[in-house]
Amino acid sequence: MQFPNPLQAATLVKRYKRFLADVITDDGEEVTVHCPNSGSMRGCSTPGSRVMLSTSPNPKRKYPQTLEMVQEGEVWIGVNTMLTNAIVAEAIMDGRVKELAGIEKLTREVKTSKSSRLDLLLERGEEKIYVEIKNCSLAQDGWAMFPDAVTARGTKHLNELASLVAKGYQGVLFFCIQRTDVERFKPAADIDPLYAETLTKVAGKGVQILAYQAQVTPESIEIGKFIPVFLEDKELQ
Repeated sequence: MQFPNPLQAATLVKRYKRFLADVITDDGEEVTVHCPNSGSMRGCSTPGSRVMLSTSPNPKRKYPQTLEMVQEGEVWIGVNTMLTNAIVAEAIMDGRVKELAGIEKLTREVKTSKSSRLDLLLERGEEKIYVEIKNCSLAQDGWAMFPDAVTARGTKHLNELASLVAKGYQGVLFFCIQRTDVERFKPAADIDPLYAETLTKVAGKGVQILAYQAQVTPESIEIGKFIPVFLEDKELQ
């Protein structure tokens, strides 16, 4: 996914109230920007970090600029979770996700039950593949991890995928890892043990767990290589 317009560099002052951040632009102006990320952003919201901002053409927006990425060390981390589904959908349709090759039709935001929606429905011949996508920005000691905060909604999505698999459909949980300083993925059991337990349980019921790393730069975010998934210290085959 290419950014349609050049991003603006700035320095992070603080992120607060979940959806706001204060930054100082390279011109010395302190401004409040929209932060489209409901997680804790642990490890990617350090005051003083370099950040990149986009600007909305919508004149009615209270905060016209959006926090797109944060730099930790030499690594850019994508934090705009509103873009994640589009990044993954583009990669699938471009054939860059080998496990989901040959998709003929892609539908977004699909209602799967009275109280649940999942991110994508993929169709390949007679196959119907339901996909839930999670943005992963948390890292520790070379591990990408999810979630970065307790997520009851995320656990609900896992159970919904398992229910669909039980009905004969395919269910896929796709972790989009928006940083390049990691080599493998595992659930953050110390943050949300129920999510980690449920992830292992639904994998045993046939839900496919995929993790792919994205190359994040100020010009684009592109899904790249497959990352091995570990559940309960064992690599998922």
